[in-house]
Amino acid sequence: MISSDIINYLFSSSTVVGVAVAVLAIVYYYSTNTYGKWRELNVPHVPPWPLIGNTFKMIAALEHQVETFDGIYKQFAGEKYCGFYQMKTPFLMIRDPELINTILIKDFSNFADRGFHKDPSTNILANGLFFLCGPKWKIMRQKLSPGFSSGKLKMTHDQIVACSDELMRFIATKIKENDQIEVKEIMSKYSTDVIGTCAFGLKLDTVKNNDSDFRKYGKQIIQTNFRILFTQMLSLTSPKLTKLLGISEFSPEASAFYESALNEVIRYREANGIVRHDVAQSLIEARKQLVLNSTEKNGFTEQDIVANSILMFLAGFEPVSSTLSFCLYQLALNQYIQDKMRDEMNSKSKEHGQMSNDYLLDLHYTDMVLAETGRMYGVTSALFRETVNTYHVPGESLVIEKGTKVMIPLHSIHHDPKYYPDPYTFDPERFSPEEKAKRPSTTYLPFGDGPRFCIGKRFAELEMKMVLSQLLTTFRVLPCEKTEYPLKFRNGIPILVTKNGIWLRFQSI
Repeated sequence: MISSDIINYLFSSSTVVGVAVAVLAIVYYYSTNTYGKWRELNVPHVPPWPLIGNTFKMIAALEHQVETFDGIYKQFAGEKYCGFYQMKTPFLMIRDPELINTILIKDFSNFADRGFHKDPSTNILANGLFFLCGPKWKIMRQKLSPGFSSGKLKMTHDQIVACSDELMRFIATKIKENDQIEVKEIMSKYSTDVIGTCAFGLKLDTVKNNDSDFRKYGKQIIQTNFRILFTQMLSLTSPKLTKLLGISEFSPEASAFYESALNEVIRYREANGIVRHDVAQSLIEARKQLVLNSTEKNGFTEQDIVANSILMFLAGFEPVSSTLSFCLYQLALNQYIQDKMRDEMNSKSKEHGQMSNDYLLDLHYTDMVLAETGRMYGVTSALFRETVNTYHVPGESLVIEKGTKVMIPLHSIHHDPKYYPDPYTFDPERFSPEEKAKRPSTTYLPFGDGPRFCIGKRFAELEMKMVLSQLLTTFRVLPCEKTEYPLKFRNGIPILVTKNGIWLRFQSI
């Protein structure tokens, strides 16, 4: 039996204080034990707060990722690089265009991985091309690339035109009731139809169908919610605990729907001997070679095929719809730019025939408008890499250790007056051949660069030019009472998504 003297001693004030101090010391050490990295390497950096580092407002959705990274970028004007901490994880921000070129292209082999180590049990896209690393990424990239070749893209023209025609009919009917339209949702439905038919042979009719499951679950995946915020914070502080708890980063219903639907496409084609020259066919061939008939221990499983089919679908509609809606927004605000685009389209159509390959290639001013849209509203605000080999930065004393997270702040570079004077003014002339020649190439990276540049870049550009050609020669796009200026963006997700949509007025020509 424990005596009262012992009990009194254990709970004496001095003992309680001692235990509390010890616990606090352990917590403090755990919260700050990574924070000496940039100081030891003499890297200019923002002093971090214990545990939360420098990005708490971003992680807690109190401000957008763009604002957080831009604040750090601007603190170190004139520096080639600087450091910051995302919770406890040290990140090296690269500011210098020449060093960016070295990392993305020249010395790519030292920075080949993105550094997002997702667990398939909590993220269905973990085995997708975006997250894959090492030899598996290279092999899967080679297997999927044929689905985006020039020859394959030409074969999609008629399918894209059919989707665009449906969109024009929908808008023409819609404006008879109300000429004010929320364009982001309409463009999302359109791009969902395009990726469905061109990549997977699915006729979804999302534009006409407000109850489309493909659209419903797509919105669930990109929307901010408590699940996403909680898993982000937990994975940054304790990845092992995230895995142990088995908390899915996305809605389990959305993940299950896409897995079932896109897996069924592949199975149906295989069972019926259907061969189409599209992304789904590339996935079928990859499955045969890497999973079913492989004699090598390459680590590929059925889950890799499923993950990449879902990733290709999701990546096919969200970036395109965002860029199109932001482009239409700026065209509505800048009528002279819209008129110039329309004049080019009408002129080149007479010369080549609308929607011919020569016609699309000759839309140079349209290319400039889309490039300026990509600069102002990049689909992603930053590129991430991880050092796969310890690397000595050329001309510097800095040695970047293997496993270090590296970040390139695209939005900040795209809005740096040093490269783009008056950066918040929409000016397509920045992308004339003469102006482009004045800037380092790595000051414009909406699709990334180097071996890991966006695999769907040419398909996205083709799709956008085709639908804009039909839209602008059929309708005039104007601001309306609901048009927001400036746009407000939703926090908590890495892409630019407006809080209140993008409302514009359409007028038949």
